[in-house]
Amino acid sequence: MPHAYIGFGSNVEDRQSYIHQALDFLSGEEHTSVVQVSSIYETEPIGNEEQDWFLNGIAKVETDVLPPKLLTILQEIERKVGRQQRMHWGPREIDLDILIYDQFCVNSPRLVIPHPEMHQRRFVLEPFAEIAPDVIHPIFQERIDNLLRRATTWAIVRVFSPPPTIGTEC
Repeated sequence: MPHAYIGFGSNVEDRQSYIHQALDFLSGEEHTSVVQVSSIYETEPIGNEEQDWFLNGIAKVETDVLPPKLLTILQEIERKVGRQQRMHWGPREIDLDILIYDQFCVNSPRLVIPHPEMHQRRFVLEPFAEIAPDVIHPIFQERIDNLLRRATTWAIVRVFSPPPTIGTEC
């Protein structure tokens, strides 16, 4: 079964609760199975620095749905958790992104895989390297841990809490 790596983040109100809800919804999906979750990292915002810090992490998921359907599932989970549409790079209750889906490359108006900015972002690469340092980026053909060493975004990224337990209350 294909593996997808899903980035998640929240910087509004009870950040951990939104993350737990999203991961619980994801684990309850019929065609997905959450295999592993990184620690939760606290990160300073980039792009729009005038907002609260984020909690971020990565979930490794097994799925038998293709990337466009997985995107639809993730967007539905964001809606269920209560994501409000705001400005680009603005505050969010929950954000779920497909970072890598096996070695697939997708470039459509609706979806780009691998995530086009992941190789520059420590808040993505730190948790990714924690759970899957040897995954190969499909375009750059480099390991995640090597990309982390060369990341160009130096925003503060620090471990906030151990990996959440899926399927339990916060």
